[in-house]
Amino acid sequence: MQEELTLEETSPEETTAPQKTATEETAPENSFEQFGLSKAIVKAVKELGYEAPSPIQLRTIPLLLAGKDVVGQAQTGTGKTAAFALPMLDKINHKSKDVQALVLTPTRELAIQVAEAFHTYAKHIGSVRVLPVYGGQSISQQIRHLRSGVQVIVGTPGRVMDHVRRETLDLSKLKIVALDEADEMLRMGFQEDVEWILSHTPEERQTALFSATMPRPIRRLAEKYLKEPENIEVERKTMTVPTIKQFYVNVSEGQKTDVLTRLLEIESTSGEAVLIFHRTKIGAADLTTKLQARGYAAEAMHGDMNQNQREALIKRLRDGKVEIVIATDVAARGLDVERISSVINYDMPSDTESYVHRIGRTGRAGREGKAVLFVTPRQQRMKRDIEQYTKQKIEPMKLPTQADVASRRMALFKERILNTLVEQELDLYLSIVEDLAEESGSDIAEIAAAAAFLSAGDKPLEVAVEPEPAQLVFQGEGMVRLFLDVGRNHRVGAGDIVGAVANEGGVPGKAIGAIDVYDRFTLVDIPAEYVNQVLKGMSRTNIRNQRANIRVAAPHEAAEEKPQRDRPARGREKVYKKPSREVFKKKKKFQKR
Repeated sequence: MQEELTLEETSPEETTAPQKTATEETAPENSFEQFGLSKAIVKAVKELGYEAPSPIQLRTIPLLLAGKDVVGQAQTGTGKTAAFALPMLDKINHKSKDVQALVLTPTRELAIQVAEAFHTYAKHIGSVRVLPVYGGQSISQQIRHLRSGVQVIVGTPGRVMDHVRRETLDLSKLKIVALDEADEMLRMGFQEDVEWILSHTPEERQTALFSATMPRPIRRLAEKYLKEPENIEVERKTMTVPTIKQFYVNVSEGQKTDVLTRLLEIESTSGEAVLIFHRTKIGAADLTTKLQARGYAAEAMHGDMNQNQREALIKRLRDGKVEIVIATDVAARGLDVERISSVINYDMPSDTESYVHRIGRTGRAGREGKAVLFVTPRQQRMKRDIEQYTKQKIEPMKLPTQADVASRRMALFKERILNTLVEQELDLYLSIVEDLAEESGSDIAEIAAAAAFLSAGDKPLEVAVEPEPAQLVFQGEGMVRLFLDVGRNHRVGAGDIVGAVANEGGVPGKAIGAIDVYDRFTLVDIPAEYVNQVLKGMSRTNIRNQRANIRVAAPHEAAEEKPQRDRPARGREKVYKKPSREVFKKKKKFQKR
């Protein structure tokens, strides 16, 4: 992740103030044009496959563009990031190097996610600098980027406060602030930090607060810092997909193509098709080329295709002439082909509703479908949001090994030969084999093997089986207990632990399990998938000015139920030794005297 997300000038026309689209009176209804956003922003949104604004976007964007303060009750997956990011980008002066927009998030993971969304929405505007700031990242690098000029800051409260105190972040020119997942920030103990930051922003700023729930502290915060805010509440509908079996695979971005080809080898079934979703039309075209080079009958489907091209592709798909279609969200809308047995989400969808629309392309006409979701380390949060939205568990899928691929190829090849024996008239070919055996003196089995070799073509039946790379090993959903060398004696509480693990370890607050704070140490449970990044991110973390020295708890430590009060902190207390028997004997003798 780059510390700074910078978009360079794209054309001379776009170096001026963003041009507006058609007015609301002439723009299509239920479209992003109706808001009067700049053409550059609308273009980026369309390229992402957003066809129409979500309910939260439809109600929030006009208010923020009009300068109103907003309190929005909406959960993740409803499109709230775009609801505040698009108006923010529309309002900032991209020629100025001043910080004009600030987004506060509870965790590092969300800060990165929101910053990347800003980057995507702003890619056609011109030169816009977006900087995510959070703990666990080099502060000197952040300071260097801040000094070079940044228009949008997305950060966690602690690190934003740090920069303001150091005077490396100037909020005096701030136009608009957004508090994302405000209830989560307060739950993690950031209320004082958030209020401190807001108190250091201009009085005339515009503020947007978003929260999944509206407990009393959130309402008090809104009353204190927002000016006559408009209240928006959006209920998220629950959508279920009972006939579709859902699986996910943990991958890094660089592993996706290799993992995809392995899945296609294992999952492909004669007479059925696979639909693969890619975020962009360029990416879909590139992936199509890679699959074609590997011998797959794959074609791309994107929004730029005219109706005739689209219908021709769908016909080839229905007729079995195309095995695999790589599509964007826009292009796949309305696609209804019973042959699609599996949907693979090569790229994570932009929101939870898009996920349901995607996988709904399979499991048609009462048939059972299968959906696979590729999940990178930064996308674990979105996977959980999808599960909550669909109220269905997405099961882990064991990655097929190279040995699995080889076994599958062999089985399919044998099946082809046996089907040919049953379905084809082979008298001519049998006579050719007999002639070859007589003329060459070779065994008929050897001649059949040579014919099979030629039939196999360029795809070898044997795959070189190499040790599986460590990063492809799936980690389960279990919890791992970590040991931190801080406790009550260091004035550390559960809130301190949550804040450190969430911000510097990159673990969503809701995913953190049991926290046991003892006098001199703390035990905390986190999902196994986050262990490595937490150990790395918190390797030099101080909590309450005390080095945490985080590590995986040893078995005897993980089983502790009571604080070991007779174990002193290092170098701080004298070791208490149990008196020996001799001491007790002398004491008893003395008392008798």
